[in-house]
Amino acid sequence: MDWDWLFEFLKGMVKPVAALSVVLMAVLLSFMQKLGLEKEMIYSILRAFLQLSVIGFVLQFIFNQENSGWIVLAYLFMVSVAGYTAGQRAKHVPRGKYVAGISILAGTAVTMFLLVILNVFPFTPRYVIPVAGMMVGNAMTVTGVTMKRLRDDIKIQMNLVETALALGATPRQATLEQVKRALVIALSPVLDNAKTVGLISLPGAMTGLIMGGASPIEAIHLQIVVMNMLIGASTVSSIMSTYLCWPAFFTKAYQLETKVFSSD
Repeated sequence: MDWDWLFEFLKGMVKPVAALSVVLMAVLLSFMQKLGLEKEMIYSILRAFLQLSVIGFVLQFIFNQENSGWIVLAYLFMVSVAGYTAGQRAKHVPRGKYVAGISILAGTAVTMFLLVILNVFPFTPRYVIPVAGMMVGNAMTVTGVTMKRLRDDIKIQMNLVETALALGATPRQATLEQVKRALVIALSPVLDNAKTVGLISLPGAMTGLIMGGASPIEAIHLQIVVMNMLIGASTVSSIMSTYLCWPAFFTKAYQLETKVFSSD
C-alpha cells in the first residue's frame, strides 16, 4: 500500500502544529483570567483540525475527478449545512431550516450560474467549490440574521402590523418597514466590508493568492470578483428568505399567527 500521501500530510502539519502555541497562549490567558473557556478553546481547535483535515482529503479526491456530479454534491452538502445553521439562528421561525436552505440555494445558485455563464470562473472543482463555499458561508450569515430580525421586529410591533391588516393591508404591505429594516441590518456588514476591503484588512482569498505566489494585481482581480459575488448572493438569499417566511407568520385569513410570536 502506498503511504506517501500520509507522509506528505504529516510533513505538512509541522507548521500548523507549531501554530498551536498561540492557542495555548489563549488557553493560559483564559485560565489566568478565570474565563472558563479553556475546554471550549481546546475543543474548538481540535474540531477545526479534524474537520479541515477531512475536508482536505475530500477536496483532494474531488479535484482528481472529472465528473461534475461531485461538484454538485459538494455544493449541496455545503448548502444543507448552511441552511441548518442559519435555521438554528432563527429557531423561532417555523420551518426555518428549510426556508434558510432554499434561500441560500437560490441566491448562491443564481450567482454561480451567472459567473459561469459569463466565463468569470470555469466550471471545475478547483474554482467552483472554493467560490461556492465563500458565497454559501456569507449567505448563511445574512439569511439567518434576516429571518431572526424580521420575526423579532414583527413581534415588537405587532400592534402596528395588526392595525395595518385591519385596515385592509396585505401581509407584505403591513410588514414592509420590518422587512426593509431586517434586510438593511443583515446586509450592512457585507456592504461595509466591501467599502473597507484592502484599507483595514486583506481578505482571505487575496491573502491566500499572495502567499501562494500570485502577484498582488492578480489577487486584486480575484478579490473584486469575490466581493461582487458575495453582495449578489447575499442580497438574493436574504430577500428570498423574507418571502418564504410570510406564510408561517400569517394565517390564511391574513391575521398574525400569534403562536409564532409567543415564544422568546
